[in-house]
Amino acid sequence: MMKIFQNILFPVAIIAVVAGGCKKYDNPPPIFEELETIETIQRKVLVISIDGVTGSELKTIAPPAIEELRKTGKYSYNLLRGAVANDVASWASMVTGVSYSKHSIKNDDFLPSPKENSHEAPAVYRNVLDYVLQYKSVKTAIVSPWANLRNYLRVADFNPIVNTDLAVKDSALNILNTQSQLGTIFVNFKDVQTAGENGGFLAANVNYKNAILKADEYVGNIVAAVKARKTFANEDWLIVVTTNHGGSSANPQPGFLIASQKNIKSEELKKSGFNTIGFNNVSINATVVDDPSGLYDAATKDFTVQMQVKFNVNTYYVGFLGKSTPAVNGQTGWFWFQDYGGYWNTSFGGTANGNGTGRTQIAGGLVFDGNWHTLTMTVKRVDASTRTVSTYTDGNLNSTGNISTRNIATNEKFFVGYKQFSGGTGLDFKSADLQYFNVALDAVTIKNNIALKNITQHPNYSNLVGFWRMDEGADAVFGNSAPVGAPMMLNGPFSWTSFGTDVPQSMTPDPNAAGKSIIVAPSSVTALTLYWMNISILPEFGIDGNPFLNQFEIEFLK
Repeated sequence: MMKIFQNILFPVAIIAVVAGGCKKYDNPPPIFEELETIETIQRKVLVISIDGVTGSELKTIAPPAIEELRKTGKYSYNLLRGAVANDVASWASMVTGVSYSKHSIKNDDFLPSPKENSHEAPAVYRNVLDYVLQYKSVKTAIVSPWANLRNYLRVADFNPIVNTDLAVKDSALNILNTQSQLGTIFVNFKDVQTAGENGGFLAANVNYKNAILKADEYVGNIVAAVKARKTFANEDWLIVVTTNHGGSSANPQPGFLIASQKNIKSEELKKSGFNTIGFNNVSINATVVDDPSGLYDAATKDFTVQMQVKFNVNTYYVGFLGKSTPAVNGQTGWFWFQDYGGYWNTSFGGTANGNGTGRTQIAGGLVFDGNWHTLTMTVKRVDASTRTVSTYTDGNLNSTGNISTRNIATNEKFFVGYKQFSGGTGLDFKSADLQYFNVALDAVTIKNNIALKNITQHPNYSNLVGFWRMDEGADAVFGNSAPVGAPMMLNGPFSWTSFGTDVPQSMTPDPNAAGKSIIVAPSSVTALTLYWMNISILPEFGIDGNPFLNQFEIEFLK
């Protein structure tokens, strides 16, 4: 911690005394002599990313240098992956502190991609080294064998051209040994990810394990160089060891992060309780952005959709789930909406037949009572003239109808959140365990599995193409845990809230829900760096990352 001698103020009172008389003079205002603030300890940050290290495999291998850092660190073996989490997108989140839904960077040029169906220029977010250089009189460095990343972070004072992990290590050592004014340095190793692509990202893969051990050796070398600096006695280093993501760029998995400092007590950071967002604004929604295989194309396929929902207000004519245009002026597609009398309802319409009586509605059950409910809808083609829709509430059949005259083919995205139905705007609900099967489940299967706690035990698990738990607690994504399928991107002014033990039927209340719930994401890297460098994280930065060390200051503020 930066130790600062507090300003010492010396008031000097001058009292005039006149001999031989009793005349009294007012005291002049006190004079304050201020001593100059002396900063004896400088905070500095070292970030080492070993790309491709999966958190679970790192825990199994337990390499010695990283283990030593873990003994004085807050850590997670379950680094949250973003909605788009390839090499580029993950690194962009790490160094901007914002999630992919904001920075939209996923291509090798590190340029934001235009938003779909938008003519607005994508937002551009500054990188963490830029902030450090603006607010602190220090030097910065990036050492990476990846030319595209070096170019993206070209604002750094030191940006050596290196091509191998060995050269990365040697260059990092040189900078640490020679640059006393260094304040923040990012170091990037790539060999582990390459090794994992040859035999798998598993501890059982000798190539992968050995690559992690070699990277760990380099970590040990770099940490030793930090401690050997001539100025080390006047420095307070935060050392962050992490990864862009676990696994490959094409199939990213949860990674890891360790934030280490000499006085920090070792503790694994975990999410506790139920953490989700509230859909309480017409601009808040989640959508499947990319569905190239048409998994959620309802035009002609049989399918089942199920979701657990808790409504906080009793409203009507508000759509909240589906794949459709708004119903006003003609609906194309299908969606669920809140109806009169505390019921939920469904609406099906096609081009030129979706307005007014052109829609077909198959009603659900009563759900506006402040409790969690499981809503289910099946769509099944029986023959050329019959395509049935059945609705269920808590596993009990509500209604069945025929939608064979409705063409519900649409290019709209599968969504959860507000969708305009017929002028209604009141919306306030939270949801969990959204499931999408590519078959129409039968009534018995639905009834027996409405509150299934382990989705892999579902008899139709192989037909599951979407399972969004909606319990991430951070970032801007609902991850998809189905065998196949896509994540859902969050949009609008959403915020994550811990609901503790207020959980749907499919979840077991967490007895630790009252404790700290800390979700670590790639964007935490920037947040931690700014926090440790004593740079205020201003609202205009748009930072999503959690600078979680601010919850443990009692350990290292001396």
